[in-house]
Amino acid sequence: QVQLVESGGGLVQPGGSLRLSCAASAFTLGAYRVGWFRQAPGKERERVSCIGGSGRSTYYLDSVKGRFTISRDNAKNTVYLQMNNLKPEDTAVYYCATGRHFYCSDSSPYDYWGQGTQVTVSS
Repeated sequence: QVQLVESGGGLVQPGGSLRLSCAASAFTLGAYRVGWFRQAPGKERERVSCIGGSGRSTYYLDSVKGRFTISRDNAKNTVYLQMNNLKPEDTAVYYCATGRHFYCSDSSPYDYWGQGTQVTVSS
């Protein structure tokens, strides 16, 4: 049974940093695309970032470009989202997701989702 577990969320002041982790079991993350999504209260879920299978490509939402960095550690079967210079508008529940597709540009839905981790940016 595929399981994704996010961690690393928390409360941080504006301008601060967090690193989210997405660890997988029963699934090899390195071979496939992995996306980070977020959903704030009253808003639709949006894709924040994606890393393609086998390092094919990366994607970032315009509002996080230059502040967030996605990476993977295949040995640990984990994908990370480094978030710097956080802003109050980054407050949301962050989810990682994956499935048997390779490209971030692929519009196919993601098959497997984590339970989410809360990120709150506030002074």
